[in-house]
Formats: sequence, structure tokens, C-alpha cells
Amino acid sequence: MDERRESEATPTRNQTTLERKSERELVVTRTVNGPARLVFEAWTKAELFRRWWVPKSYGLTLLSCEMDVRIGGQYRLVFRHEDSTMEFFGTYLEVTPHSRLVWTNEEGDNGKTITTVTFEENAGKTLLVVHDLYPSKEALDSGSTGAMPETLDQLDELLVSLGATR
Repeated sequence: MDERRESEATPTRNQTTLERKSERELVVTRTVNGPARLVFEAWTKAELFRRWWVPKSYGLTLLSCEMDVRIGGQYRLVFRHEDSTMEFFGTYLEVTPHSRLVWTNEEGDNGKTITTVTFEENAGKTLLVVHDLYPSKEALDSGSTGAMPETLDQLDELLVSLGATR
């Protein structure tokens, strides 16, 4: 992909936008159908998070989901794919209820990725901005960023099932 195209926003279905801000930064934007309080809970309570985070089309099973959502707290996700398991883990750097989460992704050999999610409520809906800062261009290129539209569709489905739009 040429440099000019990489910096442009790419809309996907349901108004999820993926934008490569630089060779190390990716920003995903989406408005979901629920108040910031409920959307934040879906990101921070393991029993809710496990219901929407894994894209169904990827053929993964979430075996365990541990989340200690506080500054300095850690998370660990263990997935099964066919005959193997994968772990994703990191540390929460910032936790501001209903408005901001920042954590590290530490499982790779190429350094830490820092993820920042902001939650901005407007008229009962929440604008999510997910900003990933990768340790290198290669780390961003090898990531599974294409999963976010499907994952956020599943978040919207969860919010509806919780009665968020009523």
C-alpha cells in the first residue's frame, strides 16, 4: 500500500473506520449503541468482555479471561485455535471510569503495543476511539487489525441484548 493511501481513513460496514496515522499507529473509530457507562463495563468486566471480544469468524475459543482493571492491574486472555493456544497479556496504565482505558500488549517479541480507548457519550450512544501505538511498523503490519469491525459489531449486539438502546 502506498504512503498516501495508508494515512487515509478506510470506512467499513457499520461506520467503523480504520485509519493508519503513521507507520506505527492505527486508529479505529466507531459509534456504538449504548451509554458510555455500559460500554465501559463491556470493556472492563470479564463476564461481559468475553461475550463480544473474539471475532466469531476467526474460529477462536476464549479459554480464559482474567482482568484486574485498575492502574497497575493486569489482564490475560488465553485462546484456543485448532490444536494450539495463544496468550495475550498486559498491564493497565490508565483507568478513568466511563471515559478512558490505556493498557499494554506485552505478548510479542517486538516490544509493547500501547492501546488507548476513549468513550465519549452523545445522546445515549458512545463514540469509541481505539488508538494502537505499535513498537514498529513490522509489528503493526503483522497484527490482526482487520478483526475490529466484526468485534465492534459483536459489542453492539451485546449492548442491544443488555437493553442499552431502550
